[in-house]
Amino acid sequence: MKIYTKTGDNGTTSLIGGERTEKYDLRIEAYGAVDELMAFVALLADSLADDERTEQYTTELKLIESRLMSVSALLAIGEGGEDKVAAIAPEHIEALEKSIDSYQAELKPITKFTIPGGHRIVSLCHVCRTVCRRAERAALLARAEFPGDMSATIYLNRLSDYFYVLGRLLTERLKVEETVWIP
Repeated sequence: MKIYTKTGDNGTTSLIGGERTEKYDLRIEAYGAVDELMAFVALLADSLADDERTEQYTTELKLIESRLMSVSALLAIGEGGEDKVAAIAPEHIEALEKSIDSYQAELKPITKFTIPGGHRIVSLCHVCRTVCRRAERAALLARAEFPGDMSATIYLNRLSDYFYVLGRLLTERLKVEETVWIP
């Protein structure tokens, strides 16, 4: 099978279900942002795997990558594709919440915003967080025009919190000084 089809040369693409739409469609923008997030999550997982202090988090990130493929598919549903993709299961959202709660329990509470940085892995967590927030905004915008299952946007909302807490946890694991914003 060839990787190129030439069917998109005119600026259109197919959604799940067969509907063709412009490549600037809000749904395409949304799942494109999720695709970008998946690439950054893969980079984060690869970076964590290189360090024995952090390699334990790679399995969880690989599961997240798989869930993000489902999020993309949910955002790519067009006419006729409504029953072709399962919603994000509540237990997948709950798994993120359990990780967030578990990681946060290990951290000292803060009352100020944190500033990203101190280590490339910590910074990469924040890149994932911010790209995730952008993907969430794009997904919400797409859902405003093309109503559909909301489990994808709920998952993205929880996932950005996950990346924030993971960044804080890794700051501690890597013995990096956490910088808080003092206006």
